[in-house]
Amino acid sequence: MSKLIARLLIATFLLTGFEVLATSAKRDFYQIKIYHLKTEEQEKKVDAFLKEAYLPALHRVGISKVGVFKPIINPETAKPSDEKLIYVFIPFSSRDEFFKLEQKLEKDKAYWNDGKAYHDAVFSEPPYDRIESILLNAFEKSPHFSLPALTAASKERVYELRSYEGHTEKISDNKIKMFNDGDEIGLFKRLGFNAVFYAEVVSGSRMPNLMYLTTFENRAARDEHWKAFSADAYWKKLSAMPEYQKNVSKNDTRFFYPTDYSDI
Repeated sequence: MSKLIARLLIATFLLTGFEVLATSAKRDFYQIKIYHLKTEEQEKKVDAFLKEAYLPALHRVGISKVGVFKPIINPETAKPSDEKLIYVFIPFSSRDEFFKLEQKLEKDKAYWNDGKAYHDAVFSEPPYDRIESILLNAFEKSPHFSLPALTAASKERVYELRSYEGHTEKISDNKIKMFNDGDEIGLFKRLGFNAVFYAEVVSGSRMPNLMYLTTFENRAARDEHWKAFSADAYWKKLSAMPEYQKNVSKNDTRFFYPTDYSDI
């Protein structure tokens, strides 16, 4: 009997251990919602909705940190007709959490009351032009998002969102491997790039691609970091490896700052 009990205890211990490992291996699932706006009035309406209704509702369902970012505009080249954008970054602990979100919001009376002006907008005065949605899986070597360790005021910060498109799915996978197995992520960490996330796009308009968001105190700090990156001995070695050649067809880089109500 004692041997049987011992075996049962060992089996229980092993199963528990495997469950812990499975849990620790889970990766975040992200959504980036992009509000496309035409007017300042629309921007005000969406800002009010996000600040007063949407983010508080997400907080209530357990999503404590949500990022809201706006493009950094060069006043010398900006035009009144330029499209206005608001990016919302939502980190989920799993895909299941993402798919259950709308059901939870449906039951949240405060969400509907606090966002009434947005929800009940008439067809002739919509609060936005379109909403774009991108879904992403966090990278294996960066399974969870991080809060940037910055001290500068929100308007001074520079958040750099990069999208690396690949010629084919296989080639895009190779660039992702460069981040994971090649430890490009480790290089970014060592040089203090303050990345919020690294992830593979699983649904979006520019696939196949990966995206990542790094953050800096200001533009000068951003430029200094990239200068150090380009000169780094490990980067020179990694980028010269035959297996990682020509694995990006397009690099789309955009600069943002966090809104005053953003959690990230």
